[in-house]
Amino acid sequence: MNPEILDVLVDGSDIRLQSGDPGEVRVARIQYRGGGDWYNDPSALTNLIRFARERLALPLSPTYDDVPIGSRDLFQYPFAFLTGHGTIDLNEAELFNMRSWLDNGGFLYIDDDYGLDENARDLIGSLYPEQELTEVPFDHPIYHQLFTFPDGLPKVHEHDGLPPVGYGIFHEGRLAIFYTYESNLSDGWAFDVHSTPQVIVDAALRMGTNLLIYALTSGQ
Repeated sequence: MNPEILDVLVDGSDIRLQSGDPGEVRVARIQYRGGGDWYNDPSALTNLIRFARERLALPLSPTYDDVPIGSRDLFQYPFAFLTGHGTIDLNEAELFNMRSWLDNGGFLYIDDDYGLDENARDLIGSLYPEQELTEVPFDHPIYHQLFTFPDGLPKVHEHDGLPPVGYGIFHEGRLAIFYTYESNLSDGWAFDVHSTPQVIVDAALRMGTNLLIYALTSGQ
């Protein structure tokens, strides 16, 4: 990816931001085949970006782009978001493209919006067959960027009454894929769609901001 390094001030601390453009950094939502509703809750990522821009000196673009999973355009983005409720179909070229992006500093966040779990795990297993998807410990930096979550993920939406879990895949010590199960952070971001208590919305947006900061500062 060979990103340019920018210096930005975040909550009084000097953070080195990975960006391929000296201007605004854009983030992506992953478009995939198979019938799953990748386009679900389009305001979720917009609301998260707005929240982060209002609180941080991060040069984030106020809008995001929908990027097909097999597009080489993916390499322009340090952060990509994938969600939905159903099937994800991938071919070898698409898998190779995303694996190359991840290995070169990309960060993929997958949120199970109920009904995606089996397909999300299959996708991750196809991307990194040599690794087991493991729970990310609560002391990992992803939970301690601008906002601290000492007990892990907030619980946003009840699915099967199970505790929320954040799973990860690591590449050369860096968290490359973060998968949230039984949490549904993005429902909290889409507060204009779902009737979610404000305290939960705030927690979801803060955790989402941590994801953005980690993605923008940890790329290789």
